[in-house]
Amino acid sequence: MDVVRILIAILVPPLGVFLQVGLGLQFWLNILLTILGYVPGIIHAIWVIMRR
Repeated sequence: MDVVRILIAILVPPLGVFLQVGLGLQFWLNILLTILGYVPGIIHAIWVIMRR
């Protein structure tokens, strides 16, 4: 299941974080990072998925 979430996180980082933690602080932080730059959003999303 983590492989699918990581693939989703690479394509749409906020969706990957949402599937892992829901509508929390990490989700909104990931949206901000994705807006500021796509790569930081991906890195954060993968970090959130691998941490939990």
